[in-house]
Amino acid sequence: MLRIDVISVIPDFFSSTLENGLLSIARGKELAEIHIHNLHDYGLGKYKQVDDAPFGGGAGMVFRPEPVFACIEALKAEREYDEVIFLSPDGKRFDQTMANRLSRLKNLILLCGHYKGIDQRIRDTLVTMEISIGDVVVSGGEIPSLFLMDALVRLIPGVLGDSESALSDSFQEGLLDCAYYTRPAEFRGLSVPDVLLSGHHRNIEQWRHENAFEKTKARRPDLLDQEFLEELRKK
Repeated sequence: MLRIDVISVIPDFFSSTLENGLLSIARGKELAEIHIHNLHDYGLGKYKQVDDAPFGGGAGMVFRPEPVFACIEALKAEREYDEVIFLSPDGKRFDQTMANRLSRLKNLILLCGHYKGIDQRIRDTLVTMEISIGDVVVSGGEIPSLFLMDALVRLIPGVLGDSESALSDSFQEGLLDCAYYTRPAEFRGLSVPDVLLSGHHRNIEQWRHENAFEKTKARRPDLLDQEFLEELRKK
């Protein structure tokens, strides 16, 4: 079972998502555990302060090290963690290969930043992996953490109704996914490709592979490195 502990200053942000959809299904089937921890529980003083102004001046506030160290050390006292992940725009770009690897681990901590960021000593000492979901800045790590959790949990066997569905998604084989059609076979003069109606499974798979390749070539040529192209030519 995959266990994910999320550290956030706005824990209520996660309530609706954890009670609905894929994450709720995974928890209900006891295939994943997700626990949300309020960083303010480890805050300093009467007002449970977790942030302060940055040394050197400048706008914004920065997470202090004391609350984050206290929270993560409390979690580590109960179990070992495979990764302590900080969601940050300057982290490594999240992709399907990374999702596949992380989904096979047992215990993860996701640290959601907020405000201007976190004290660098947290990153240097506690964080083992930094992940970005794209070249964009959002208000905090809560949305990226939900993005990451959804990507991981759907890969756990038994979560999806169709066990093969996740294996055929975009990026699993280095390509974008192919086009899909359903009933009716003709709609407003627009027809489904004949091969998909043929019942010839080998031809259908060949069409899907070629369609996926052409879509990737048009939309994401950066995915088609020379080594990958050589492998395609051998097929």
